[in-house]
Amino acid sequence: MSVLEARAVSFTYPDGTRALAEVSVAVEHGEIVAVLGPSGAGKSTLFKCFAGLERPTAGQVVVEGTDLATLRGKALRLAQHRIGLVFQEFHLVGRASVLSNVLVGRLATANPVTSLVHWMSRADRTVAVELLTRVGLSEQVRKRADSLSGGQRQRVAVARALSQQPELLLADEPVANLDPVLAAGVIDDIVRMVREEGLTAVLNLHDVTLARRVAQRIVGMREGRVMFDLPVAEVTDAILADLYANEGLAADAAAREEVAA
Repeated sequence: MSVLEARAVSFTYPDGTRALAEVSVAVEHGEIVAVLGPSGAGKSTLFKCFAGLERPTAGQVVVEGTDLATLRGKALRLAQHRIGLVFQEFHLVGRASVLSNVLVGRLATANPVTSLVHWMSRADRTVAVELLTRVGLSEQVRKRADSLSGGQRQRVAVARALSQQPELLLADEPVANLDPVLAAGVIDDIVRMVREEGLTAVLNLHDVTLARRVAQRIVGMREGRVMFDLPVAEVTDAILADLYANEGLAADAAAREEVAA
């Protein structure tokens, strides 16, 4: 059984814009899958559907055998808690400490009475500190989140997502706001932690080189449709150039492949 499966998912916004058109993709346990495509391809909308933040207009999003659209209230919240989310924006509480931000990920499993007064158990704090140490932030635990650099703040967001102890991690353009060197470092940390935890991950990336380096499969999207779903080794320069609709680059890549053959 797939950890995550989109079954002919379509999504149309209230203004009539069709963002997704019969998208089907399955992610198996332990896989790291990258989603690539030009702006407006529907990648972020697909991730919102994956996370249960949007309901498909048609089709199903199934997580561990359960169609998210059939869930409501507490059942939906519990299902979503099994999905760790990392976004382009960090969504941290700037005036709160780094530790407090990571502890937010523990709220769903915390004692409801003590969590109301923002008191978390020693066990929860231990989990949070351990995760921060693993992403290289052991010296920043007590600092305010807004005092950190962009790369550090995204690492806090990663630690917060993993503090939920999820089964699936969704990272939607997690390094789009970072320079290439910082971006590579953050992605490496995400992938390392995912592998150490034995998780499944889907990454929406804009950097082809990063995607090729860290993913096992690449799903290419354009205009709300899946153009290809291939193992990384089979994703050629020509295929990528065609995905991004650059005919000149596509021709050059195809020519290079013919010479190599």
